Amino acid sequence: MVYNESVQEQLSFEKNERNKKRRLVVLFIFFIALFIGVVVRLTTLQVLDAEKLRAEAKDQYEKKITLQAKRGSILDRNGEVLASNTTLYSYEVDKKGAGDSLPRLIEIFSKTFGKPKSFFESKLKRKQNYIPLVRQVDAETLRNKIPESFKGLTVYKEPKRLYHHKTAAGQLLGSTDIDNKGIMGLELSLNEQLRGEKGYVTLLKDGLGGARPEIEYPRVNPTNGSTFFLTIDLALQFIAEEELRIGAEKNKAESGLALMMDPKTGELLAVAQYPSMDPMNPSSCNQKDQKLKMITDRVEPGSVYKIVTVASALEDKLVTPEQLFDAEDGTWVVPIGKGRIRKIVDDHPHKIISVQRAMEVSSNIVMAKISNVVGAERFFKMSRAFGFGSPTGIELPGENRGVLKKPSSWSRTTLNTMAFGYEVGVTPLQLLCAYSVIANGGYLVRPHIIKKEVDANGNILHELQTEIIRKVLSSSTVDIMKEMFEGVVDTGTATSVRIPGVRIAGKTGTAKRNINGRYEPGKYTATFVGFYPVEDPKIVCLVMLDNPKGGSYYGGMTSGPVFRAIAERIITTTDRLGNVSIEQPVMVQQQLPEQQQYSQPIPETRVEDSMMIQPMQGYSPEERVVPNLLGQSVRKAVGILSSGRLDPVVEGFGVVISQEPTAGKVVSLGTKVILKCEPKSVTLQPHGLN
Repeated sequence: MVYNESVQEQLSFEKNERNKKRRLVVLFIFFIALFIGVVVRLTTLQVLDAEKLRAEAKDQYEKKITLQAKRGSILDRNGEVLASNTTLYSYEVDKKGAGDSLPRLIEIFSKTFGKPKSFFESKLKRKQNYIPLVRQVDAETLRNKIPESFKGLTVYKEPKRLYHHKTAAGQLLGSTDIDNKGIMGLELSLNEQLRGEKGYVTLLKDGLGGARPEIEYPRVNPTNGSTFFLTIDLALQFIAEEELRIGAEKNKAESGLALMMDPKTGELLAVAQYPSMDPMNPSSCNQKDQKLKMITDRVEPGSVYKIVTVASALEDKLVTPEQLFDAEDGTWVVPIGKGRIRKIVDDHPHKIISVQRAMEVSSNIVMAKISNVVGAERFFKMSRAFGFGSPTGIELPGENRGVLKKPSSWSRTTLNTMAFGYEVGVTPLQLLCAYSVIANGGYLVRPHIIKKEVDANGNILHELQTEIIRKVLSSSTVDIMKEMFEGVVDTGTATSVRIPGVRIAGKTGTAKRNINGRYEPGKYTATFVGFYPVEDPKIVCLVMLDNPKGGSYYGGMTSGPVFRAIAERIITTTDRLGNVSIEQPVMVQQQLPEQQQYSQPIPETRVEDSMMIQPMQGYSPEERVVPNLLGQSVRKAVGILSSGRLDPVVEGFGVVISQEPTAGKVVSLGTKVILKCEPKSVTLQPHGLN
């Protein structure tokens, strides 16, 4: 019995020991798990969530405030401010700091800004403690209605872009968003330099939610943005915009452009676009009119592209200005293979005419024949030399390079078609640069819109340097082209551009509009591009109207008068051209037999194309005596009549062989004087007749 009890006691002891061990193991495991949990938690707090917790802790007692850099201004070439900054106020509330004052704050903001209380209450439901309530409030009108000392309320100054001349150069300047970040135009392309670098200051918060600066906390001052001087002349910009608007509305055009550039330096002097855009409110105009069309829009240029056709022929001495071609009486049927034909037509029929006259009257047929003489490779190379098919490299975003196919992809009709401005895509700026080649003596110059960049301390960081890309034409070709383009204005398709006393050269273009791969009936792009004064060109100007419907769609009748109006105002109201005057006082009187008295200038080279007929003694101011024009060149005769406010009507070309009314006859202002002309000599070149 005793033995059994001893065994049981032993078994009971062993069982208790085992239970103790189990409890110890469980307790050990528990403490191990607890230890691991603590380690994991500490690791999470001190490593994984350290930055977050530190930020939350700092938020308890620190507040970092961004110090905005001042966005740089944009000025015109003379220092006139186009875009700068004004100061507005933004409001932020500290929910903890405001405490039980929040309902009163909501009531004040709701009444002040005309919004329901729920609008501000929804903002305050956000998790963060600091809540922006309103941004960019007018400095005085609204700021005085909200107490700055309101508990928990912080007021920040914020810059807002201000455009000083409303819509002037709107698409060029572009616009900024609510954060003063550039989103289009120059504001976008120059955003990095304009915005500068932000700074910051750290404030120490007290228990009541107030904040104050501390010496030991860092402060980094902002670096203000650069100021940019543009090449634009604000006076010329105003003129271009006003005359473009008047011309576009008169011709009922959908839109339009007027560009001006100094042909020697490539500096753009005016960039006008219709309809205009208000940079303060870009959405006030259609999205398609917000684009800067001089670089984004690609058009088939029409007859203004004949600059390439004739220049390529003259440069390689393949034709001469006097060389005659058959203009086929207005219609030329050309076989294109496999029994097919195409017709090339002129708006006005001509028979045998010179290359000079073909340019003046804008004959598609003669240009197509000249292109056959030039050939595909020469034509393509000259197109490239003028800058077509490549971006100009101007300091603006979104420039279109245009379309210039390589000869290997041309069809049987491409060469002839390109000769008068189709099957090629160009931007208005490319056209402006091409005509500058003729104006400046034969050089393609890179266009510029930035004159200089100045940092916040007044140091010049970058200044415009004229950049010549390449020599395109010889001086002899340039001289011939100038004379041709002057003839276009004097006696050709652009007589509406003539200004007595000022020698103007240029070319008209009227092109069908290609929309989604097809030509829309009755829709045209009307263009005139030219330069003046011819003897020393100071300005090259392009005017382009889209789909004019005011009675005429021809470039000479729509865009040409806008060009003239711009030029007249520049001459009469600015000193851009120096002493050039519309009225030329250099006159002498000549005595003719009996009463055939009229006025002509002495034969001096300077007044060759700027001669005036003066009213003679004994006659009414509304009367003129018709001068003797026999033997005069067409250009000279037209200049004399125009200066005397008589209307020349030219038949033929060359020199005047007869006139009606005859010399000495007294007529009223505006009388038509018919001039019959013939070339000095006729030399028919065999290859000129196809």
